[in-house]
Amino acid sequence: MHTQAVSLYLSEALGAYGFGDPHPFGTDRMAAFYRETLKQGLDSKINILTPEQCLESDLQRFHTRRYIDQVKRQSKTGVGVLDLGDTPAFQGVFEATSTVVGAGLNGLSRMLSGDSPRVFVPIAGLHHAQRDSAAGFCVFNDAGVLIETLRQQYAIKRIAYVDIDAHHGDGVFYAFEDDPDLIFADIHEDGRFLYPGTGAAEETGKGAAKGSKLNLPLPPAAGDDAFYAAWDILEQFIDFAKPEIIILQAGADSIKGDPITHLAFTPRAHHHAAKRLAAIADRHCNGRIIGLGGGGYNRDNLALGWNAVLKAFIEA
Repeated sequence: MHTQAVSLYLSEALGAYGFGDPHPFGTDRMAAFYRETLKQGLDSKINILTPEQCLESDLQRFHTRRYIDQVKRQSKTGVGVLDLGDTPAFQGVFEATSTVVGAGLNGLSRMLSGDSPRVFVPIAGLHHAQRDSAAGFCVFNDAGVLIETLRQQYAIKRIAYVDIDAHHGDGVFYAFEDDPDLIFADIHEDGRFLYPGTGAAEETGKGAAKGSKLNLPLPPAAGDDAFYAAWDILEQFIDFAKPEIIILQAGADSIKGDPITHLAFTPRAHHHAAKRLAAIADRHCNGRIIGLGGGGYNRDNLALGWNAVLKAFIEA
């Protein structure tokens, strides 16, 4: 595939999504990632695009009007928290998190018009946010908005959401738990040891959606061998489902040395996941795959992990 078929979203407004010291989700994460992009010379092989804020009507495809208004209010003052304590408000949080969503939506538009079948958004993948509340450092659930937009605006029903963040993607899982066309697959640290405490192997979807969801929890300290064993199961599951588009949440907090999690992958796991999913996208999705950075609080790890995804997209 021609390398310029990969698009990367960067801007100060996107990097502004983050919380002040000593919060692990700081505003320096995007810059840490992009320094490594430049060091590896990947910038010359991609389109670098500037995202814009999404519209409130975009947010309303997934989030409640009441919650959107709450974020807008607290964004003006920067006071208080947006959930039970993990996710503080800050001045401009509404604009920053709307830019995260806007980057993904612009990426979808480019993918579906044929301009750029592979897209990566480093500050994205806010997979804990619920339809009516923030959670776990996540204000608006960009993946949830992307899924609803694909259905409502592009008439694309069969979507694969794959998540390799150390934390279970509960905000996506429970929002679509009874949706048989949202193919969900998640490798994460066992919820008995890590927030949000969900994602047991027995959670496979509800009603008509039973069997459309795959949760693969791993014990603390699980490394690449455990990842590859789980990945083989996940890959067969996604390939069999024949999705029309793939969303990869590529959280780097599953790499060894993260300050708040306990898995021990190397960046090779992220490269493998992205490369193998890109091959599935070529088979079933006209090459269409969007990568979302997700978590990751060790700056070296996120720089290496996310660039491993970007490199795999370029090579695919």
